[in-house]
Amino acid sequence: MDITFKTSKLRKTFNSEKELKKVYGNENSKKIKNRMAVLSAAINLSEVPRDKPERCHALKGDRLGQFALDLKHPKRMVFCPDHETLPKTEEGQLDLTQVTCIKILSVEDYH
Repeated sequence: MDITFKTSKLRKTFNSEKELKKVYGNENSKKIKNRMAVLSAAINLSEVPRDKPERCHALKGDRLGQFALDLKHPKRMVFCPDHETLPKTEEGQLDLTQVTCIKILSVEDYH
């Protein structure tokens, strides 16, 4: 999958092991690198595991359209599809098999 970032600061942090550890700590930096490897290897969003440890899941409420991957509890890596027009199924749902670009939005505890 193609991966972009909400901000250049976030991109720089994710692309520097030193900054990743400084901002998110040792354990979360390792998990972030693992999650990024899984996302990079996936052809589309349907290939990202729904089970632990990644547990890719759609968010609800005011975060509708966003997804999260588990990190060290309670942190999550939040992202959204990054398509000009979102691919939809005939039923009008997001077609995960057609989501090939995502944007990393944040690492946070949104609960």
